[in-house]
Amino acid sequence: MGRIPAAAFTVKQCLLVLAAVFAVISSAAWGDKQSDPESTSMAERYDQWMVQHGRVYSDDAEKQRRFDIFKSNVELIDSFNAAGKHKYSLGVNQFADMTTEEFKASHTGFKNTVTRPIGKGGFRYENVSATPASVDWRAEGAVTPVKDQEMCESGWAFSAVAAMEGITQLTSGQLISLSEQELVDCDVNGEDYGCNGGVMDNAFVFIINNGGLATDVNYPYKGIDWTCSEEKSSPSAATISGFEDVPVDDEAALRKAVAHQPVSVAIDVSGSEFRFYEGGIFTRDCGTDVDHGVTAVGYGEASDGSKYWLVKNSWGAGWGEQGYIRMERDVDAKEGLCGIAMRASYPTA
Repeated sequence: MGRIPAAAFTVKQCLLVLAAVFAVISSAAWGDKQSDPESTSMAERYDQWMVQHGRVYSDDAEKQRRFDIFKSNVELIDSFNAAGKHKYSLGVNQFADMTTEEFKASHTGFKNTVTRPIGKGGFRYENVSATPASVDWRAEGAVTPVKDQEMCESGWAFSAVAAMEGITQLTSGQLISLSEQELVDCDVNGEDYGCNGGVMDNAFVFIINNGGLATDVNYPYKGIDWTCSEEKSSPSAATISGFEDVPVDDEAALRKAVAHQPVSVAIDVSGSEFRFYEGGIFTRDCGTDVDHGVTAVGYGEASDGSKYWLVKNSWGAGWGEQGYIRMERDVDAKEGLCGIAMRASYPTA
């Protein structure tokens, strides 16, 4: 009988030891996030997201910091979608572990403060009296696949190149993917600054003076500022003769231009909702401090009567609607949604 208490104590002792070991293991788990059901779900989503996007961090502290940013962004996205009262949805994309400031410093690049050169020849579509109800230059073979500017503020270069690719196809019948990197590397003697931003009209001036652009096969994109290569830039694969500006703050004029060719436009992408856009017609009042260059490649009207611009971005095909966004058209603001009618221009053959 005297041994029973001792045996019982031994069993109890073992259980306490096991419980202590389990507690130590649990508390040592990454970020101590696993104990809360909601955090566990978020941590699992984060792990899956890291695998999907190939994220690897330098240490646990950086991983924890990025998790906190990710969690805040995902909560915003989930809350927006749960409201269910919008014409567009948000998604947890490749930018989910970045702050707004980090994103703007790496994925925009239009220099709104730079005085752009004035296009010669006026506005050739001014007297156009009728335009199609809808236009999609992708269907006409005038748009190359969506590209990715990566961690470089070169949206201005991608916008200018996409517009040039469009007019080249429309005049020659050939769709040629041209080099953004040539602009990033070589258009540096004026007010374009490679991965530190630029202006589409300045890019057009450079292309004219340069005698065209090479293909992106000959002069591939690196996503960093590099030394201009005369070898890679020769021969030019396409040229333009000039460029023209669309009348400022005039969506009707922009429609006339887009009805005839892809057009470079600048927009304000500073809001989180634009960054995480997944699909639908974007209607967010996002301001007019234009900071990113994109390309209007069409327009149309949805089944519910909502009018939109079809815009090609340069954040990869994993963003938005396979790299595109449909933005509300003919809004009350004269500048257009996100300032799309403020700084529009197009190259001429």
